[in-house]
Amino acid sequence: MSRSQTRPGPSGFIRSLYLDHTRAARRFRYALLLFDVLTVVFVIVTSFFPRSPTVEVLDAIFGVLILADFLIRLRLETERGYFLMRFTTWADIAAIVSFLAPVAGEGLGFLRILRTLRLLRSYHLLAQLRKDVRYFRAHEDIILAAVNLGVFLFVMTGLIYTTQWAVNPEIGNYADALYFTVTTLTTTGFGDITLTGPWGRMLSVAVMIFGVTLFLRLLQVLFRPSKVRQECDRCGLLLHDPDAVHCKHCGATMHIVTEGLA
Repeated sequence: MSRSQTRPGPSGFIRSLYLDHTRAARRFRYALLLFDVLTVVFVIVTSFFPRSPTVEVLDAIFGVLILADFLIRLRLETERGYFLMRFTTWADIAAIVSFLAPVAGEGLGFLRILRTLRLLRSYHLLAQLRKDVRYFRAHEDIILAAVNLGVFLFVMTGLIYTTQWAVNPEIGNYADALYFTVTTLTTTGFGDITLTGPWGRMLSVAVMIFGVTLFLRLLQVLFRPSKVRQECDRCGLLLHDPDAVHCKHCGATMHIVTEGLA
């Protein structure tokens, strides 16, 4: 008898969706991933437009859904102290506050940029994606490098816009902040937009150091020779050449599944 069959009632069904490995549970977790992506798209798109009652209502809906998901995960967590210490947990809390704050009449515009960190929830699906999606297995490093860069890009863009739009005439909208962030982290540096004040200079330094590092990491995984992710049973080496017969580290025989392509 499966775990889900031993848990009757709505609470058992919800627990099964979050913890079990049935087809329904896998589909549910992919639906959560799709919701995370939709949340990020909503954050980015609405940043280009002024606030409106419709956006406020959608904010509340997203906030309630994220809060419900958070409370369920907290209820199911056996080690709640460790759960509350995770960075992704605090990213969820920041997302919930920033979505629901307007309902309480608080602006908290600074926190709204942290909604983009909601995308980090997708990292929890790595093992399932490796198992179910062949394309993800073959390009995992590239996908994760692109996700890391994208999250950093939009978080920094939101932070720059929030702190500069009222004091810097060159940052008039979200697009200006995005333009500055991209030109800075790609080292293009046209110089037509600069950030003002000590805080603006520190943001520029952060984009230069961390953004360029993430950008170079993406380029590295894009242009390095392709590898197959398969752990060696003897020494644990994870990455191997696609046509490898023996492990380069210990010499053990490898059994890499191929389709007969050179």
